[in-house]
Amino acid sequence: MPKLNPESPLRALMEIFPHAGKLEWIGLRPAKRAPLQSFGHVEVIADHGLAGDHKATRAGGKRQVTLIQREHIEAIAKLLGREAVDPTLLRRNLVVSGINLLALRGERFRIGEVLFESTGLCEPCSRMEEVLGAGGYNAMRGHGGITAQVLNGGMIAAGDAVVYQPPGNQQQVG
Repeated sequence: MPKLNPESPLRALMEIFPHAGKLEWIGLRPAKRAPLQSFGHVEVIADHGLAGDHKATRAGGKRQVTLIQREHIEAIAKLLGREAVDPTLLRRNLVVSGINLLALRGERFRIGEVLFESTGLCEPCSRMEEVLGAGGYNAMRGHGGITAQVLNGGMIAAGDAVVYQPPGNQQQVG
């Protein structure tokens, strides 16, 4: 996503969020195609991802962590005609609420003490048809969340605030 001129009135509007979001759930996959396991807290490793997740074994990459909004999981459930959808089925690492993840696309944000940078959309894959049933892929389209890189590590825990990090206030810590 192209960056707007810092002097643009639209850029100023894009930096205003009504309130912080909240980290609701953390999931890790210890091995490829393994089911996600829920955790209350996790160490996040700079330039790798979540400790214990199979994707965190290699440095670099734009998809170190995947995030989805709880509000979008509710929309997916409604589109599927269900009361709820278990986040372990959706193959995303973090479920957040109260903040528009799409507004964080291409931006930096903090969860607890950890600084992330959004790297793009997290589109659904064909596995959604397997785990959610017929129409699962289309129910997820437009609701799959975002991907992010970890700029500095630390601990995160369910209940931590999710906060937009304005340009010029983007300290990186080792």
